[in-house]
Amino acid sequence: MKIERITSRIGAQISGIDASRPLDGKTVATLRSAIDDHAVLVFTGQAKLSQDEQLRFATYFGEIHIPEFRTPASTREEVTILDQDAPKGQGADVWHSDSTFLEAPPRQSTLQAQIMPTPGGDTCFASMYAAYEALSPALKRFFAGLTASHSPIALIERTRDKAGYTVDTSLEARPPTSHPVVAVNPVSGRPFLFVNSSWVIAIDGLTKAESDHWLKFLFGHIKSPEFQMRHHWAEGDLVLWDGHAVQHFAVPDYTSRRVMQRVLTEGQRPIGIGALAAGSSAASLG
Repeated sequence: MKIERITSRIGAQISGIDASRPLDGKTVATLRSAIDDHAVLVFTGQAKLSQDEQLRFATYFGEIHIPEFRTPASTREEVTILDQDAPKGQGADVWHSDSTFLEAPPRQSTLQAQIMPTPGGDTCFASMYAAYEALSPALKRFFAGLTASHSPIALIERTRDKAGYTVDTSLEARPPTSHPVVAVNPVSGRPFLFVNSSWVIAIDGLTKAESDHWLKFLFGHIKSPEFQMRHHWAEGDLVLWDGHAVQHFAVPDYTSRRVMQRVLTEGQRPIGIGALAAGSSAASLG
């Protein structure tokens, strides 16, 4: 197995792995460490995985998460099939992390290209580690003590007539869930920003004007190209990423069919930097 960095801030390409076959314990441990180091892993030259094969691969990184949003093309509850030819406004064309309105949002995402349009259909990924590190010390201290409310309601309304998702009706009555604005990787303790424009509706404890101001700043900040990588898919490419510390954006620049197969793994409730740094300065972790 070979691991090669894609950019200085995010991403690594993995060669010498056949994701359709069982992996040994040493290989899995190396890949888990690589996720913490690089946040996004790209496996090129793969055969198209069956749903069972992709589920087996995903289980090396955690228990399978059953998604709350189901697409018309999905045939199994554990596997989401994204089959699109008119993606504009269907929900993935904004910077986001998956399902952060949950108390324990899914952690790893595995996504494979099954059918790709020509041209178009790239996915951009942004490191929230790098986004946090680029903040001034004063803003690191300010955001360290804050939480934000995450809710599915806005995205449900925005995509209701465009994406055709099947959604559990209980989601529409779900109260917002609060998560830290700055969370930490539970293994490395490395801080990252944990706000995204799909699900976050307010920063808790601030006035609406204050919350709107700082969310506009953060949503703009995370879009900086210096935090990003862009993947130009080939059919068979498999990408694995940390769904907490990475945001992604599916570029809606195609009009022919694009089919992607996705499996998520269970996560845990994000840990705030303030909780980790109890008894020490939060800024010292930046």
